[in-house]
Amino acid sequence: MTDIATRHLGNLAVSAQGLGCMGMSHGYGASDDAQSIATLRHALDLGVTFLDTSDFYGAGHNEELIGRAVAGRRDEVVLATKFGFANRLGEPTRVRGDAAYVRQACEASLRRLGVDHIDLYYQHRVDPQVPIEETVGAMAELVHAGKVRHLGLSEAGASTIRRAHAVHPIAALQSEWSLWTRDLEAEIAPVCRELGIGLVPFSPLGRGFLTGRYSSVEALSETDMRRSQPRFADGNLERNLAIVAKLNELAAAKGVTTGQLALAWVQHRGDDVVPIPGTRRQRYVEENLAALAVELSPEDLAAIEAAAPPEQVAGPRYDPTSLTFVNS
Repeated sequence: MTDIATRHLGNLAVSAQGLGCMGMSHGYGASDDAQSIATLRHALDLGVTFLDTSDFYGAGHNEELIGRAVAGRRDEVVLATKFGFANRLGEPTRVRGDAAYVRQACEASLRRLGVDHIDLYYQHRVDPQVPIEETVGAMAELVHAGKVRHLGLSEAGASTIRRAHAVHPIAALQSEWSLWTRDLEAEIAPVCRELGIGLVPFSPLGRGFLTGRYSSVEALSETDMRRSQPRFADGNLERNLAIVAKLNELAAAKGVTTGQLALAWVQHRGDDVVPIPGTRRQRYVEENLAALAVELSPEDLAAIEAAAPPEQVAGPRYDPTSLTFVNS
């Protein structure tokens, strides 16, 4: 194993960059289990200790996949998984946070992962019908039972975070954060920092768009969920490509890839920030980890932000229904 920098999410020590595993089972078209397992093990060999999944990804397949990949290497890994979506992909969104469901979901995740405890257990989305105190109270019971070590929330709003943290310490908030999604900066990130909660940005590369590798949805699989996302839609896509073109120029001048530049920008948000870029391929794990060594001066950061101002990003990140569960 290679040593890479460590950061802390609350009291939980993790590699300064994690690996988001969703795309190995969910959302981005067909995948290859053997390739994914090889990528997961390669990430561990390179010093990545922080793996992120959910019971929703591939209807449990992703947890089973990770369980196979880390078998015999459990002590090298900080396993994070999530619960909350009670629907299958393609069905109407249904979120559950009642105590009975929390217990049920945890037992199922432990079984699929093949482990006796989960290091970081997130509520994937806040259930608007259940007080957060009930949900986190049930999650805290899992900590006391030794089935979970640390608790997290995903896409929760500032007031919800405060209420949750009052029930049991929250180690991390996982939310989308990248050059084209910055809505948590005004209120949510400051609250997390006040309370000592770490930040875990998912999709730090804008679902791959900020790597500069995509110029058309035609390059995506027919079953790739990005084909239906607003920022990839006609009209929005062209405007967003203009932003990427500016980032391409800055990256070339610095001698890095566009993805590394965008990822380094996220890494520079603070020492309490641990992004989890996702990939199925070993070479992209290597490319993403190299972003940890990219140094950005205040002038670099200003140039990057001037190239990608939030108000110029075209289109919301989700459809209207999905947006109702964001920052709630």
